[in-house]
Amino acid sequence: MEDVIPGLSASRPQRLSFAPTAGVRVFLLRRPAGNLLIYAAPLAAEDRAAIGEAGGIARHYLNHWHEAGLGAAEIAAAFGAPLHCHEKDAPEVEKVVPVAGTFSERHRPDDDFEVIPIPGHTPGATAYLWTNGEDRCLFTGDSLYLRNGEWRGAILESSDRDASVQSLELLRELDFNLLVPWAASLGGPFWMRTDRADARRRIDAVLDRIRGGADG
Repeated sequence: MEDVIPGLSASRPQRLSFAPTAGVRVFLLRRPAGNLLIYAAPLAAEDRAAIGEAGGIARHYLNHWHEAGLGAAEIAAAFGAPLHCHEKDAPEVEKVVPVAGTFSERHRPDDDFEVIPIPGHTPGATAYLWTNGEDRCLFTGDSLYLRNGEWRGAILESSDRDASVQSLELLRELDFNLLVPWAASLGGPFWMRTDRADARRRIDAVLDRIRGGADG
Protein backbone atom coordinates (compact mmCIF):
# COMPACT_ATOMS: atom_id res chain seq x y z
CA MET A 1 0.00 0.00 0.00
CA GLU A 2 1.05 3.58 -0.59
CA ASP A 3 1.40 5.95 2.35
CA VAL A 4 -0.66 9.12 1.97
CA ILE A 5 0.24 10.64 5.33
CA PRO A 6 1.54 8.93 8.48
CA GLY A 7 -1.15 6.50 9.55
CA LEU A 8 -3.08 6.54 6.27
CA SER A 9 -2.34 4.16 3.40
CA ALA A 10 -4.01 3.60 0.03
CA SER A 11 -4.32 0.44 -2.02
CA ARG A 12 -3.33 0.22 -5.67
CA PRO A 13 -5.99 1.69 -7.97
CA GLN A 14 -8.45 -0.65 -9.63
CA ARG A 15 -9.98 0.48 -12.92
CA LEU A 16 -13.77 0.77 -13.05
CA SER A 17 -15.27 -1.21 -15.94
CA PHE A 18 -18.05 1.35 -16.46
CA ALA A 19 -15.65 4.32 -16.15
CA PRO A 20 -12.30 3.06 -17.49
CA THR A 21 -10.48 6.36 -16.97
CA ALA A 22 -11.16 6.18 -13.22
CA GLY A 23 -9.70 4.03 -10.49
CA VAL A 24 -10.94 3.21 -7.00
CA ARG A 25 -9.03 2.44 -3.82
CA VAL A 26 -9.48 1.43 -0.22
CA PHE A 27 -7.80 3.37 2.56
CA LEU A 28 -6.36 1.89 5.73
CA LEU A 29 -6.45 4.06 8.86
CA ARG A 30 -3.82 2.75 11.27
CA ARG A 31 -4.95 3.61 14.80
CA PRO A 32 -4.09 2.47 18.32
CA ALA A 33 -7.82 1.93 18.90
CA GLY A 34 -7.96 -0.47 15.95
CA ASN A 35 -7.40 -0.13 12.22
CA LEU A 36 -10.28 0.99 10.02
CA LEU A 37 -10.76 0.30 6.31
CA ILE A 38 -12.74 2.82 4.28
CA TYR A 39 -14.43 1.89 0.96
CA ALA A 40 -14.26 -1.38 -0.96
CA ALA A 41 -12.25 -2.25 -4.05
CA PRO A 42 -10.48 -5.34 -5.38
CA LEU A 43 -7.16 -5.76 -3.56
CA ALA A 44 -3.89 -6.86 -5.08
CA ALA A 45 -2.08 -9.60 -3.18
CA GLU A 46 0.52 -7.09 -2.04
CA ASP A 47 -2.17 -4.85 -0.55
CA ARG A 48 -3.82 -7.75 1.29
CA ALA A 49 -0.43 -8.68 2.72
CA ALA A 50 0.26 -5.09 3.80
CA ILE A 51 -3.07 -4.87 5.63
CA GLY A 52 -2.32 -8.10 7.43
CA GLU A 53 1.15 -6.90 8.40
CA ALA A 54 -0.39 -3.68 9.76
CA GLY A 55 -2.55 -5.71 12.15
CA GLY A 56 -5.63 -6.34 10.06
CA ILE A 57 -8.92 -4.43 10.30
CA ALA A 58 -11.09 -3.75 13.34
CA ARG A 59 -14.00 -2.29 11.33
CA HIS A 60 -14.78 -1.82 7.65
CA TYR A 61 -16.94 1.10 6.44
CA LEU A 62 -18.60 1.62 3.06
CA ASN A 63 -19.51 5.02 1.67
CA HIS A 64 -22.36 3.68 -0.47
CA TRP A 65 -23.77 0.40 -1.70
CA HIS A 66 -22.20 0.50 -5.18
CA GLU A 67 -18.92 -0.51 -3.55
CA ALA A 68 -20.30 -3.80 -2.26
CA GLY A 69 -19.81 -5.67 -5.52
CA LEU A 70 -16.25 -4.41 -5.89
CA GLY A 71 -14.31 -6.38 -3.34
CA ALA A 72 -16.35 -6.16 -0.15
CA ALA A 73 -16.98 -9.91 0.06
CA GLU A 74 -13.33 -10.68 -0.62
CA ILE A 75 -12.22 -8.24 2.09
CA ALA A 76 -14.64 -9.83 4.56
CA ALA A 77 -13.35 -13.30 3.72
CA ALA A 78 -9.71 -12.25 4.02
CA PHE A 79 -9.91 -10.27 7.28
CA GLY A 80 -13.21 -11.08 8.98
CA ALA A 81 -13.76 -7.42 9.79
CA PRO A 82 -17.33 -6.35 10.65
CA LEU A 83 -18.80 -4.32 7.81
CA HIS A 84 -20.73 -1.10 8.56
CA CYS A 85 -22.89 1.06 6.30
CA HIS A 86 -25.95 3.30 6.42
CA GLU A 87 -29.20 1.48 7.08
CA LYS A 88 -30.75 2.78 3.84
CA ASP A 89 -28.01 1.18 1.72
CA ALA A 90 -27.74 -2.00 3.81
CA PRO A 91 -30.38 -4.02 1.86
CA GLU A 92 -28.37 -3.64 -1.36
CA VAL A 93 -25.07 -4.36 0.39
CA GLU A 94 -26.47 -7.50 1.99
CA LYS A 95 -27.22 -8.94 -1.43
CA VAL A 96 -23.43 -9.31 -1.70
CA VAL A 97 -21.93 -9.47 1.78
CA PRO A 98 -23.28 -9.58 5.37
CA VAL A 99 -23.57 -6.25 7.20
CA ALA A 100 -22.54 -6.32 10.86
CA GLY A 101 -23.73 -2.84 11.82
CA THR A 102 -25.83 -0.02 10.45
CA PHE A 103 -26.41 3.59 11.42
CA SER A 104 -28.81 6.35 10.44
CA GLU A 105 -27.49 9.52 12.08
CA ARG A 106 -24.31 11.51 12.40
CA HIS A 107 -22.23 10.20 15.31
CA ARG A 108 -18.74 9.48 16.65
CA PRO A 109 -17.93 5.80 17.21
CA ASP A 110 -14.52 6.98 18.50
CA ASP A 111 -13.08 10.32 19.54
CA ASP A 112 -11.05 10.59 16.33
CA PHE A 113 -13.66 9.29 13.87
CA GLU A 114 -17.00 10.77 12.82
CA VAL A 115 -19.74 9.23 10.68
CA ILE A 116 -21.63 11.83 8.59
CA PRO A 117 -24.55 10.71 6.39
CA ILE A 118 -24.64 12.58 3.06
CA PRO A 119 -27.63 11.15 1.13
CA GLY A 120 -28.03 11.94 -2.53
CA HIS A 121 -25.67 9.85 -4.64
CA THR A 122 -27.44 6.93 -2.96
CA PRO A 123 -29.93 7.11 -0.08
CA GLY A 124 -27.30 5.92 2.40
CA ALA A 125 -24.17 7.63 1.10
CA THR A 126 -21.98 8.52 4.08
CA ALA A 127 -18.83 10.58 4.62
CA TYR A 128 -16.25 9.86 7.31
CA LEU A 129 -14.05 12.42 9.04
CA TRP A 130 -10.88 11.17 10.69
CA THR A 131 -8.69 13.39 12.87
CA ASN A 132 -5.06 12.28 12.82
CA GLY A 133 -2.84 14.81 14.55
CA GLU A 134 -3.11 18.05 12.58
CA ASP A 135 -4.77 16.31 9.63
CA ARG A 136 -8.53 16.07 9.27
CA CYS A 137 -9.23 13.58 6.49
CA LEU A 138 -12.66 13.65 4.83
CA PHE A 139 -13.70 10.49 2.98
CA THR A 140 -16.50 11.37 0.55
CA GLY A 141 -16.89 8.30 -1.67
CA ASP A 142 -18.39 9.39 -5.01
CA SER A 143 -20.32 12.34 -3.58
CA LEU A 144 -17.11 14.30 -4.15
CA TYR A 145 -14.43 12.71 -6.30
CA LEU A 146 -11.38 13.85 -8.28
CA ARG A 147 -11.46 14.15 -12.06
CA ASN A 148 -8.02 15.18 -13.30
CA GLY A 149 -7.49 17.03 -10.04
CA GLU A 150 -10.85 18.84 -10.15
CA TRP A 151 -13.48 18.25 -7.47
CA ARG A 152 -16.62 16.79 -8.99
CA GLY A 153 -19.94 15.42 -7.77
CA ALA A 154 -21.68 12.32 -9.14
CA ILE A 155 -25.37 12.66 -9.94
CA LEU A 156 -26.79 9.48 -11.47
CA GLU A 157 -30.28 8.87 -12.84
CA SER A 158 -30.99 7.10 -9.56
CA SER A 159 -29.56 9.90 -7.40
CA ASP A 160 -31.59 12.47 -5.49
CA ARG A 161 -30.38 15.84 -6.79
CA ASP A 162 -31.97 17.93 -4.03
CA ALA A 163 -30.55 15.68 -1.31
CA SER A 164 -27.13 15.85 -2.99
CA VAL A 165 -27.23 19.65 -2.88
CA GLN A 166 -28.10 19.60 0.83
CA SER A 167 -25.33 17.12 1.55
CA LEU A 168 -22.74 19.15 -0.33
CA GLU A 169 -23.85 22.22 1.60
CA LEU A 170 -23.17 20.24 4.78
CA LEU A 171 -19.72 19.16 3.54
CA ARG A 172 -18.96 22.77 2.67
CA GLU A 173 -19.17 23.70 6.36
CA LEU A 174 -16.92 20.92 7.68
CA ASP A 175 -13.39 21.62 8.86
CA PHE A 176 -11.04 19.33 6.93
CA ASN A 177 -7.69 19.63 5.18
CA LEU A 178 -7.49 16.39 3.16
CA LEU A 179 -10.08 15.23 0.65
CA VAL A 180 -9.92 11.45 0.23
CA PRO A 181 -12.53 10.20 -2.28
CA TRP A 182 -13.17 6.65 -3.45
CA ALA A 183 -12.67 7.36 -7.17
CA ALA A 184 -10.14 9.48 -9.04
CA SER A 185 -8.85 9.75 -12.58
CA LEU A 186 -6.09 7.26 -13.26
CA GLY A 187 -2.75 8.99 -13.51
CA GLY A 188 -3.97 12.02 -11.57
CA PRO A 189 -4.10 12.86 -7.86
CA PHE A 190 -6.29 10.56 -5.80
CA TRP A 191 -6.33 12.73 -2.66
CA MET A 192 -5.84 16.44 -2.18
CA ARG A 193 -4.73 18.85 0.50
CA THR A 194 -7.01 21.82 1.01
CA ASP A 195 -8.03 24.46 3.53
CA ARG A 196 -11.34 25.92 4.62
CA ALA A 197 -11.49 28.65 1.96
CA ASP A 198 -10.25 26.39 -0.86
CA ALA A 199 -12.69 23.61 0.03
CA ARG A 200 -15.62 26.01 0.11
CA ARG A 201 -14.67 27.47 -3.27
CA ARG A 202 -14.36 24.03 -4.86
CA ILE A 203 -17.61 22.73 -3.37
CA ASP A 204 -19.41 25.90 -4.45
CA ALA A 205 -18.31 25.16 -8.02
CA VAL A 206 -19.76 21.64 -7.77
CA LEU A 207 -22.98 23.03 -6.31
CA ASP A 208 -23.31 25.56 -9.13
CA ARG A 209 -23.06 22.80 -11.73
CA ILE A 210 -25.55 20.52 -9.97
CA ARG A 211 -28.06 23.31 -9.36
CA GLY A 212 -27.73 24.15 -13.05
CA GLY A 213 -28.72 20.63 -14.05
CA ALA A 214 -25.30 19.09 -14.71
CA ASP A 215 -24.17 15.76 -13.31
CA GLY A 216 -21.64 17.34 -10.98
